[in-house]
Amino acid sequence: MAGTQALPGSTSTPRAQGRGLAFSAAYLGWVLDGYETYALVLIGSQLIAELIGPGASPLYFSGLLAAQLVAWAIGGLLAGVLTDYFGRKRVLMYSVLVYGLFTGLSALATDYWVFLGLRIITGLGMGAEWGPGSALVSEIWPNRSRGKGIALLQSGFGVGFLLATGTFWLLSGTGDDQWRWMLVVGALPALLALFIRRYVKESDQWERTDRRRRRARQRASAGEQLDAADTSLTRFTVASIVTDRTLRRRTAGLLVMSAASLVGWWAVSTWIPRFVGEATAAEGAAESAITWIVLGYNFAGVLGWLAFGALADRIGRRWTIWGYYVFALAAVWLLFAVPYGTIGMLAAFVFVNGFFTLGQMGWMATYPMELFPTHVRGTAITIVFNSTRFLAAAGALLSGYLVGAFGGIQVAALTIGSIYLLGVVVTFLVGPETKGISLPD
Repeated sequence: MAGTQALPGSTSTPRAQGRGLAFSAAYLGWVLDGYETYALVLIGSQLIAELIGPGASPLYFSGLLAAQLVAWAIGGLLAGVLTDYFGRKRVLMYSVLVYGLFTGLSALATDYWVFLGLRIITGLGMGAEWGPGSALVSEIWPNRSRGKGIALLQSGFGVGFLLATGTFWLLSGTGDDQWRWMLVVGALPALLALFIRRYVKESDQWERTDRRRRRARQRASAGEQLDAADTSLTRFTVASIVTDRTLRRRTAGLLVMSAASLVGWWAVSTWIPRFVGEATAAEGAAESAITWIVLGYNFAGVLGWLAFGALADRIGRRWTIWGYYVFALAAVWLLFAVPYGTIGMLAAFVFVNGFFTLGQMGWMATYPMELFPTHVRGTAITIVFNSTRFLAAAGALLSGYLVGAFGGIQVAALTIGSIYLLGVVVTFLVGPETKGISLPD
């Protein structure tokens, strides 16, 4: 692997420069993850019409979403373990390369099942990117402002949504090939992998832990007696989490919070475009109103992420997380239960919903990082972030059925979106306040 090199014309200190390069790589990777995720939503009807035919069952598109979510979860879980053993930088680089290349290849697909297979591999790479990128940034960021740094990183996902929407609009003149060009643009992450290999430096904290792990294994092989800390280093990362009572309890609590965050968000976000579309049609508003309102939702999410980081550094992680859960729950009821009166008021309700339902997910790359030691950090955070995606995938696959079973979008969203109440109840039971602390070694 090539070492970190100075960028031409740089005058910053090596430490600040290294932090900036690592952040840029992880941020761009997450932006492009967001692009890939929302691009599939935007082009879904086009590609299904071409690969299956006009009037194809909605299950074909639901199947694509569900398969990509499952692949994302599997890729994330595998990458979490790999990043603890092989380093943050290396796994980040290869994950970006995989999803960039296979996104480009999926633009060439002429058969639905070939496209599905390529998107599954793309999903593996997309899921694998988050863990090493988030761990790398958290381990190089100053303690006093880590919340803001990680929130800025997470906001890149929402920026990717906006980028996909803008690209979709710019490519509107390409006709039936619009969906293919969207995917060609999505192949750009492959170039980012070259930047990571050349310029990004590995986390010092991970390198120290890796040296300790290697020494502990050598001593164990030589028959020496190890203390509890070194014994933990020699265990498989998942086993190390499961056998440690404190880490096991924290993981269980964080999984409950993750279920609340992801299931609540997927249940609401996937129905907002349709809900807004029905509302604007009923009011006789222009079709473009849907695009602007959904753009407002995504922009609000970016602001929500950034505000989360600032609040987490000022008032603490737990109070910020708890407050966002409370307001996310309220925002769901505001949007789907309160009569909106005018299209402008509906847009305002959607904006508030995006700020809190998207913004509340900022905790997932902040709080768990500070609850686990370096040798299992990647594994732990990806277990928390990805395990509940299987539930979200089931929700995406069954979304049409759920709307029918609950008697409409509003009742379904209110019922399933109320899962945010779990986060309200559990947040203060998971672990200590971690504002301003050094990451545990």
